Amino acid sequence: MSLFLLIFQGCYLHPCPCGFFATRDQQSCSCTPQQIHKYRSKLSGPLLDRIDLHLEVPRVPVNLLHKRIAEESSEIIRGRVEQARNIQWQRYRYRTSCPFNSVMNGDELRRYARLDKEGQEMLQLAFETLGLSARAYDRIVKVARTIADLEGADAIAAEHVAEAIRYRALDRALTF
Repeated sequence: MSLFLLIFQGCYLHPCPCGFFATRDQQSCSCTPQQIHKYRSKLSGPLLDRIDLHLEVPRVPVNLLHKRIAEESSEIIRGRVEQARNIQWQRYRYRTSCPFNSVMNGDELRRYARLDKEGQEMLQLAFETLGLSARAYDRIVKVARTIADLEGADAIAAEHVAEAIRYRALDRALTF
């Protein structure tokens, strides 16, 4: 079973009422396209626009659980997150509250989250393909700024924009 995780107070959403739409396992989805559309339409576009990250998390086959390979430790990841938070504290030190990318206003977006030509073109293509809103644009740019901060990069690169776009799974059109 696959889940769409919405980073919004720990909520999650199955991809369809039965939970098997677009999964890689042997079970097939029993839902009609109309049922899936009705199920997904419970989350309105304006609500989804206010959620920064939409992630599809596929079910992990048990044989892969047996073959776990050590990745980055939690301590290393925590260090990167703390470094990114410190970068943002320094960047927004003039604010009295919430010195983070997530609350950048229009002036701050233009000042701290400028995209290079390649990043602008990538975002333009995503908007034409996915039909994203202006609010989604701001969310993607803020997430790209945070991804760059996690890498310790001063500038937002095209790969940061691409990763931020990938975190907008629920903005993509359903294919049946």
